[in-house]
Amino acid sequence: MTTPELPYSDLTPDSVMDAVESLGFQCDARILALNSYENRVYQVGIEDEQPVIAKFYRPNRWSRATIAEEHAFLLQLAEEDVPVVAPLQHQGDTLFNANGYHFALFPRRGGHAPELSREHDLELIGRWLARIHQVGARQPFQHRHTIQPAADLSQAAQQVLASGLMPEDYRDAYQSTMQTLAQQLPEQLPWNTLRLHGDLHSGNLLLRDQALFFVDFDDCLQGPAIQDIWMLLSGQRDEQQAQIRTIAEGYEVFRPFPSEELVSIEVLRTLRIARYAAWLSQRWSDPAFPSAFPWFTGHAFWSQHLLALREQQASLFDEPLQRF
Repeated sequence: MTTPELPYSDLTPDSVMDAVESLGFQCDARILALNSYENRVYQVGIEDEQPVIAKFYRPNRWSRATIAEEHAFLLQLAEEDVPVVAPLQHQGDTLFNANGYHFALFPRRGGHAPELSREHDLELIGRWLARIHQVGARQPFQHRHTIQPAADLSQAAQQVLASGLMPEDYRDAYQSTMQTLAQQLPEQLPWNTLRLHGDLHSGNLLLRDQALFFVDFDDCLQGPAIQDIWMLLSGQRDEQQAQIRTIAEGYEVFRPFPSEELVSIEVLRTLRIARYAAWLSQRWSDPAFPSAFPWFTGHAFWSQHLLALREQQASLFDEPLQRF
């Protein structure tokens, strides 16, 4: 039986094939587990057809309503010819249930992560990202998370401390650092929210033969447009400044670039750093996590994590990147 400690204990190759075949496909018994910690994702071979991707959502993480919003957003984007990988429909639905698991099927898309150091790739991403945000701004999510920096930072700290996984000699310093960060967060932020990808790092972009695909909207949420932009940046400040300008050139083909939100990048970076440790803390009872992240409970990780948080204390007051 599935439990929080063993969330996928009932998911076997046979049950995966049974789930796929319940939607009218004939499996050829070829199943390849794909890299995914949060959910379980498989490439499933289909007789005389292209394989499909079967995604089994982590039990008790998302409600049916939140997953339905993810799928509705993807279908809207696909209708606008935005290059996303939308779920396959069966009898008008995209979300199904098998043995207590919510699951969905997607077409297979191949490719590699784009070179974010190449201006052409960045400008292409900027153009399509503006199209995603055009659609995302039409209506808000009703069930998915909305970024709220103070509340999100507080929740992350609570989850880390409640887990008991942090070495005790870091606990006081961590609490003090998180309290200081909370006090430093701006009370008002210059943004309007819209539906976003939410986790747009290079691993969630696929490029093949000049065709770009945005994949894995599992963490889509309501937030500022800059959330889908800042994670594309890398390197030193001058490099990031140049990248912003290139992304903006593509973005402004379809939508005004949110220059006023650039001041919020370090706030959003702080949240990501804090929430990463909270995510691992929340998932530690799943045996896949200690196996994949054995360093998480060691002093080296927490020393580096605390250092990163303290560096953010200073970064919150840095001069923001500029559009021009």
